[in-house]
Amino acid sequence: MHIPPYHKKPSWQRFFVGAVFGGIIAYIILIYMYGSMYESLLEENQQLKSKINELTLQNEALTKSNEDLNEKTNKAPTIESIEINIDNWEKYKMDRLTVYELEELVKEEIKHLIGEKVSNIAESDFLLERAIENKSYKMNDVTYYFNISKMTISETLKLTLKAKLTE
Repeated sequence: MHIPPYHKKPSWQRFFVGAVFGGIIAYIILIYMYGSMYESLLEENQQLKSKINELTLQNEALTKSNEDLNEKTNKAPTIESIEINIDNWEKYKMDRLTVYELEELVKEEIKHLIGEKVSNIAESDFLLERAIENKSYKMNDVTYYFNISKMTISETLKLTLKAKLTE
């Protein structure tokens, strides 16, 4: 039995080259789709970890605060949660995962404020501002500094930060 020599005909050569290029393009598209799906899963995982960490810290602080309030009859409002937003993350072309990690680093820096009286925090807002602005945050071999553009002190401490790179 003899195999016909199709590889010598130009029409079959074009077909085989087209099949190879089609396979390469399909593989590239598959890798891109997998990467974008994996990135969204990583982002969702980071958000859930952040939420769990925040709720754990909030629960610990509120439990401690509740015990303190049982001892005292003074019912001054306390900080219950912390929200942090980075305004200019698009300017430095940070991905969402890096933004979440930086927000978590800042939250870790000021997590001791949960459960504190709002009046005490309002009196020492300058110290809070300097504590955040004078600390460097290193992420992915890049050092970030933050300026506080907006601070709202109530039961939820809301900070709006502007990022800047190493000077």
